[in-house]
Amino acid sequence: MPGILVPITLFICITFAIKFVVDARFRSKLLQTGGADELLRSLARDEDLRRRHGALRWGIVMVLLAGAFAIIEAAGWRELNAGTLAVLIGAVGLGNLAYYFISRKYG
Repeated sequence: MPGILVPITLFICITFAIKFVVDARFRSKLLQTGGADELLRSLARDEDLRRRHGALRWGIVMVLLAGAFAIIEAAGWRELNAGTLAVLIGAVGLGNLAYYFISRKYG
């Protein structure tokens, strides 16, 4: 199993490193060209909103997944079958739907 996880983790790390470098380069170029102050404020505000929405989404999904695992444990299911997968996938779906409705209400 570790033989599979190492290349996957390496690929994910390289991808995030490239993303961070590209984002930093874009911001530095935007600052060097003297972009409009309102544009820079808008970018910062939008990025902050995306981060908060991402945290909200993952928080809701993780809480519902924890509930799904609690249901699976309480039911005594020990094998991976269609029922356990349905509970887990249903929890993720409910979490995303809850996020959608909450973000529409406050967004």
